[in-house]
Amino acid sequence: MIEQITKGIKISIETEFEGTFYKDDCIHYAFSYEVVIENQSPEVAQLIARKWNIMEALNENEIVIGEGVVGEKPVLIPGERHTYTSGCVLKSPFGTMKGSYLMVNLSNSKQFKVTIPTFKLSASFAQN
Repeated sequence: MIEQITKGIKISIETEFEGTFYKDDCIHYAFSYEVVIENQSPEVAQLIARKWNIMEALNENEIVIGEGVVGEKPVLIPGERHTYTSGCVLKSPFGTMKGSYLMVNLSNSKQFKVTIPTFKLSASFAQN
């Protein structure tokens, strides 16, 4: 498990290799990841946007920017957690992801960025 705390918001991530499939005569590698967002600050915070940088071993990078996470903009009171699962598909058996969440402190309406730590995506059959 990968963990990081930024401004009282703890991000924990676990990944899973889901398998392979062919598309457009090319093998693809599917991964899932579970994210736990925990508010360890004394303030109520809401996640409003995300930015992901997905890097493949074949030097292909993709930036994904969007509102919320999996269709939600969770509000986290102090001590509360929000968990979600998502996934990505790579053209290589290895890669990494990192990024950030844009959050807003609901008591003063100030926005702040929370770092999503770099985590590895690795196909189980390709590990040493």
